[in-house]
Amino acid sequence: MGGARPYRKGVGVLLLDRCGRVFVGRRVDAPEAWQMPQGGIDAGESPREAAFRELREEIGTDRAHILAESRDWLAYDLPPGLADRVWGGRFRGQRQKWFVMRFEGAESDIRLDAHTPEFTAWRWVAPDALPGLIVPFKRPLYEALLAEFATIIAASSCADKDDR
Repeated sequence: MGGARPYRKGVGVLLLDRCGRVFVGRRVDAPEAWQMPQGGIDAGESPREAAFRELREEIGTDRAHILAESRDWLAYDLPPGLADRVWGGRFRGQRQKWFVMRFEGAESDIRLDAHTPEFTAWRWVAPDALPGLIVPFKRPLYEALLAEFATIIAASSCADKDDR
């Protein structure tokens, strides 16, 4: 069963715009689901290197700088039926190191078609909207990220949210 499988090692990026809104992309394979950029760590790659590579692959740019890194590796389990299909059925879910980054580019730098598209659309959302956009099995992880990085996210918000 899925519980005996190991976790796939990965990274995730909570990418903030200048007003503290978070980048989310609508998944190609699950159009009702949105998520932040994330993915596996390649052999010989550090988590930081993987995070910037994932940005380049998923949103077409890595014009960002790191504000913080999660204290711990955070994990999520795939639902049993999905665990049998994803990653050749070898993993129960992912164990990820997360990075909060500030986007330094222009919106025109974001190109979902720069590599094999993983997202069909993207947008900036208020951090508190994240849990409602995410597939249920990832919600606890996203809630943990919002709690851990609450101070950084709050410090990143614009005084006047309408002036974006």
